[in-house]
Order: sequence, then structure tokens, then C-alpha cells
Amino acid sequence: MSIANANLIDQQLVNLSQSGDLKAFGLLVEKYQNRLYRLILRIIKNQSVVEDLVQESLIKAYRSIASFRGDSAFYTWLYKIGLNTARNYLYEKKRGLQIDSSIEVEDAENFSTALDLYSAETPETELMNKQIAQTVNNSISALPADLQTAITLREIEGLSYEQISVIMQCPVGTTRSRIFRARNIISEKLKPLLNTKQGKRW
Repeated sequence: MSIANANLIDQQLVNLSQSGDLKAFGLLVEKYQNRLYRLILRIIKNQSVVEDLVQESLIKAYRSIASFRGDSAFYTWLYKIGLNTARNYLYEKKRGLQIDSSIEVEDAENFSTALDLYSAETPETELMNKQIAQTVNNSISALPADLQTAITLREIEGLSYEQISVIMQCPVGTTRSRIFRARNIISEKLKPLLNTKQGKRW
């Protein structure tokens, strides 16, 4: 299914939801709650807290569904609600972990492409796959909050720079800069595993 068709179906479900159709909104929840969970989990590591924040975000989305006008894709709007909910939680708890109010969302292929270069046909390549995946995950978790959120939205969720900019409320240039910086940091961690030459990214 193309992105355009998926967005059209989402908009139809939104229209039904705005008319009070709980089943239609339930279909939207079923489609996006796991993605929303993965996104917030990158920011807050406590799974039970993340589950609560996902539910809170979905409730906020339902209560605000009448205000959704389709200026952006539904999931962009939903992710924005989720990230704002996570920010509010961190501020209230005074964790000292702040998420920049200008983060972003786009390229999910690069991580998978890097991993796809290695087949799991032998124990050695299988171990290499695991090491690469672990290195990528550890590298993302160690990034500053703004870079972590940006790279997650781009590489894990596959959103465009423009979509990320809308969600994170920042210029596209800022989005590109953060994703570029995050990729460089991760590539440095991957170089010993991938045996890449100096100056080249994975």
C-alpha cells in the first residue's frame, strides 16, 4: 500500500472518529500504538511509565480528534502529542532530561541496510549481526535526547525530515543537522565492526 493510500485511509478513519465512531478510532490506535510505544521508549526507559504515557497520549488524541484538520498526516499529529506528553512527564519529574522542542522524523532504511549487508548463514555472521544491532542500539541510547529522538523518528520510524520538523517544531535545517550528527556518532561506533575506512559512514 502506498503512503498516499495509507494516509487516505487514516483520514477516513479520522473522519469517522470525529463523528463519534469508537471502532474507527480503535483501528487507528491498533495501527499506531506500538510505534508510539517504541518512540517514547527511546526517550524514557521505564516500560511501565511508557505504557502509561502511550495511553495518556491516545486519550489526548481522542479528546482532541475534532481539532485535527488534516494539515499533516495523522501519525505525525499523534507522534507530536506523544512527544509532548513525554516532555511534560520529564519536566514534572524534574529528571533533568530535556527533549528539545525542535526535534524531527525521516530515513529508516540506513540501519536496516547496514544490517542486511551481513547474512546469518554461519555462526560467525550471526554473531556479527547481533554485535552490529547491539552497537547501534547502545549508540542510540547514549545520544543526547534531541539527537536520539531525531534519529529514532528518521531511522526507526522512517519519517521524512519535513514530518520530523513538524513533530519536533523545528526548522528542517535543524532536523537535518541533528540526524547528520547522530549518524556520524553511530558510524564511529560501527567502524570497528564494519571495517570501514576513515571518513566513510556505514
